[in-house]
Amino acid sequence: MNYQQTIDYLYSQLPVFTRVGASAYKANLDNTIELCRRLDNPQNKFKSIHIGGTNGKGSTSHMLAAILQTAGYKTGLYTSPHLKDFRERIRVNGQMISEQTVIDFVARHQKDFEDIQPSFFEMTVALAFDVFGKERVDIAVVEVGLGGRLDSTNIITPLLSIITNIGWDHMNILGDTLQLIAGEKAGIIKPNIPVIIGEKQDEVADIFISKAKQVGTVPYFASEEWDVKSKVKSQKSKGFDELLELEIISLKSQISNLKSNLFLDLTGSYQLKNIKTVLSAVNELRAQGFVITDEHIKTALRQVKTLTGLHGRWEVLSKQPLTICDTGHNPDGIQEVLKNIAAVQYNQLHFVIGMVNDKDSSKVLAMLPKDAVYYFCRPDIPRGLEAQSLKLKAEGFGLAGEAYTSVKKALSAAQKNANKNDLVFVGGSTFVVAEVV
Repeated sequence: MNYQQTIDYLYSQLPVFTRVGASAYKANLDNTIELCRRLDNPQNKFKSIHIGGTNGKGSTSHMLAAILQTAGYKTGLYTSPHLKDFRERIRVNGQMISEQTVIDFVARHQKDFEDIQPSFFEMTVALAFDVFGKERVDIAVVEVGLGGRLDSTNIITPLLSIITNIGWDHMNILGDTLQLIAGEKAGIIKPNIPVIIGEKQDEVADIFISKAKQVGTVPYFASEEWDVKSKVKSQKSKGFDELLELEIISLKSQISNLKSNLFLDLTGSYQLKNIKTVLSAVNELRAQGFVITDEHIKTALRQVKTLTGLHGRWEVLSKQPLTICDTGHNPDGIQEVLKNIAAVQYNQLHFVIGMVNDKDSSKVLAMLPKDAVYYFCRPDIPRGLEAQSLKLKAEGFGLAGEAYTSVKKALSAAQKNANKNDLVFVGGSTFVVAEVV
């Protein structure tokens, strides 16, 4: 099989969560353990950092990978889902793995897939670990796919575990309270492995403290270690900035202050939270012997997108009319998106939105501004919610607009209707953003 045939085979033979939802989720680690056993347990052949959480784990993963690369470490990066190309999920020093690597792995292990019947995600995790082992990476940054306790990535024993935050997402799988969701995310906390929690949230902090104590480690809350302020004053007039200038203040005397401000090429305001997590992680890695200077941090953060290929985080698609997309899709993610929109000066907001059909969209729709013009669309995956259905549901929340047969047609209509000083925003689902970046 060539590359496209190989990818088509994987999509047709293995259950894919992004396409079909909960039916593809395997609530145990058995398949991953068996698949990796047949690969001679590659997960034991490299050092790693494990990153979970509801929002921000992708940005945090990419920032850390950029810093480690810049510091001279051969760095693996595993994230999900991909936006354009399956190979985005697995990178070494920012470079996607080759098409031939995917072809060879699938050809070599097709019988194993037929025996074990893994999910698409389980297969991908095994491929990533196989690549990182064979490439002899110095360290791999591994992002949790969904939850934590039963996520396929949870077979690693990392140097450091990170949980960014807890919010409402995947409640049909992880539980319908923040405490239940936090319990699943806390499943990546391991005996004697340091753990950093990005945000100290009163509702769930005790769950992490209790889990850490139970396994003999101590959680560090990044939000209590750093104060980060944005020094950008011009965002209101420009609507976007090439770099976000950050003033970093240490709240703990034992943590060295960075001697000058940082500049970050990920410009969403929610990065103010993520950068705290990244800085706490860097200090823990330094304590474990990694040589990472302040200059490495500064150099890396100015070019995270270039170094790692990250897209879809408050990303400017066009300046005339100003068109911005963001992958935030659950209530907490949308809240951050709305903060960013509020910081832009515009006359009329044109909102291109699509969602998936297996999530409760009510919380998100209730948050959206009623004075925007909406362009409802369906992301091109089996889980995509029909545009007309979304339109009817949105009308119940006072949101008005038209339904379109595709994401691109919706975006085209929004940009055509937008005047010079209007803002076009594209989001509601990662899979909508994937069609426009």
